[in-house]
Amino acid sequence: MSDSTPVVNPPSTTNLGTGAVPDKLSGRMGVGSLMLTVLAFSAPIAVVAGFIPFTITFGGEGATFAFVATTILLLLFAVGYVTMTKRIPKPGSFYAFVSAGLGKVSGLGAAFLAVVSYLLMLGGCFVFLGLTATELIESIGGPTTPWWLWGALAWAVVGVLCYFHIEVSAKVLSVAMVLEVTIAMIFNVAVVLHGGGPEGFSATPFSPAALSHGDVGVTMLFAVMVFLGFEATAVFRDEVRTPDRTIPRATYGAVLFVGVLYILSCYLLTTAYGSAAVDAATNDPKSMFPAAIGQFVAPFFTQLTFLFIITSELAAAISVHNVVARYLFNLGRDRALPAYVAKVHPRHHSPARASTVTAVIVAVVLLPLGLTNTAGVGLDAQLFGLATVGLLALMTVVSVSVIVWFARTGRSAGENSFKCYIAPGIAAVTLGATVVLAVVHFDLVVGGAPGQNLVLLTVLAVSAIAGVALALYFKSARPRTYTGLGQTAS
Repeated sequence: MSDSTPVVNPPSTTNLGTGAVPDKLSGRMGVGSLMLTVLAFSAPIAVVAGFIPFTITFGGEGATFAFVATTILLLLFAVGYVTMTKRIPKPGSFYAFVSAGLGKVSGLGAAFLAVVSYLLMLGGCFVFLGLTATELIESIGGPTTPWWLWGALAWAVVGVLCYFHIEVSAKVLSVAMVLEVTIAMIFNVAVVLHGGGPEGFSATPFSPAALSHGDVGVTMLFAVMVFLGFEATAVFRDEVRTPDRTIPRATYGAVLFVGVLYILSCYLLTTAYGSAAVDAATNDPKSMFPAAIGQFVAPFFTQLTFLFIITSELAAAISVHNVVARYLFNLGRDRALPAYVAKVHPRHHSPARASTVTAVIVAVVLLPLGLTNTAGVGLDAQLFGLATVGLLALMTVVSVSVIVWFARTGRSAGENSFKCYIAPGIAAVTLGATVVLAVVHFDLVVGGAPGQNLVLLTVLAVSAIAGVALALYFKSARPRTYTGLGQTAS
């Protein structure tokens, strides 16, 4: 079939006597839909309003350059990742790639770490959404409401939407992404039309020298943390058109799109405040962007920003939930988890059971946390921070896996040393350094006093060890299952 012919992944079927039912996922997502689906993961407006100020706090005027450097770094990661997707045409993403490069034992450990990390991220979305909704209601004179009420409502909405075919979620996420990017760009355009802030425009924020005046390591850590999500494109391989074209384009497109958005927004937010930017970010980071957009556009945009942060986190939760469900589904197909989660809904062609299990696990995790921390103080930061460390560690391991895979199998036509070794090598070193920084500065990532919450890292360690131990068990007691690990068919 020629490259120009659109290919749709049709649902394969298995005859069970009562008729044909699908045994794999299917879909028609194109580059745009896939890109928006994974971009929703990073919740752009929440990043612009909530996390970019932290980057400014530590990076000062050079925070913008940190986003430039991060965009380049993650494009290098994407080079190796995309090259691997073409050689390992399986929907398991981290699970499949680490299994191919470093072996099935490491692969299952990576898969369990990925599931736990994404589940933590999903839980963080619900807590953050609940806390933001509570603040918004109070800010307009409403009553004080518990965060878990809005978190539970969001959990129900996400659970229902993700039960259906991926196209349903994709449409919702597309609308949410357009809205939140629009509000960020309205602010950016307004600052430009106003001729910048009190001191006008300057090229200094794009200079490496400007970043050197701040805490380079911590600034880069925060910049890298807010890009996550694009690495999940390969998880949806069975649900896109022409995956060998759609996945690479969506991966590169997601990094470039969100990179440019963050670079522009950071630069213009810094410009809007001028020399007072660092003080504004340090004294009240949560109000820095809402106050600025209220001044440069219109006062009601301040409250509107908080509303869009809520819808942004809801979209992020949908995106992350879909990723977790597909990991569970693929692990079920390989019999690393019960086959129950690998059943495809006969009408919706979705991983409905895996999606339901995902919702149940998140509820089981959040219920005791909500009961022991009814105010939700610091809970979202702990969940987000821990998840981020896990995902950055996985991206480092995947980059190493790419190098090992190509060193063992050799390069094919169209592949060169840059794609197979240099780009993933640079990504492995820099992402690995970022993981070390995240552990060293764990108090900044999850909150609390230095060293206070390091024990949380055992959650990640235990999840990876559990996957490794299960793989070793399969190897000795169930060799057929072990042979099938990492072999999720596409």
